[in-house]
Amino acid sequence: MVKIKPFCGIRPPKQYAAEVASRPYDVLNSVEAKAEATERSLLHIIKPEIDFDPIADEHSEEVYRKAMDNFARWQQEGWLVQDPEEYY
Repeated sequence: MVKIKPFCGIRPPKQYAAEVASRPYDVLNSVEAKAEATERSLLHIIKPEIDFDPIADEHSEEVYRKAMDNFARWQQEGWLVQDPEEYY
């Protein structure tokens, strides 16, 4: 039997939600993502190759590291915060 458990999600605060929101990673290519991304766009985490000039190979080690760095930065800046309680 499947068990469904609550968890503490990580999401943008309401004041940043519109800026952080992005289209899904699989509906746009890297060039489109780079053109569309704003400073707080989640595209910097889900398509971190856009932070390189020229756009880097999405499967490279440096791109994976950049995604981790961006994720940590978004949390430090308060653009993504962890829920204080577990929710479904």
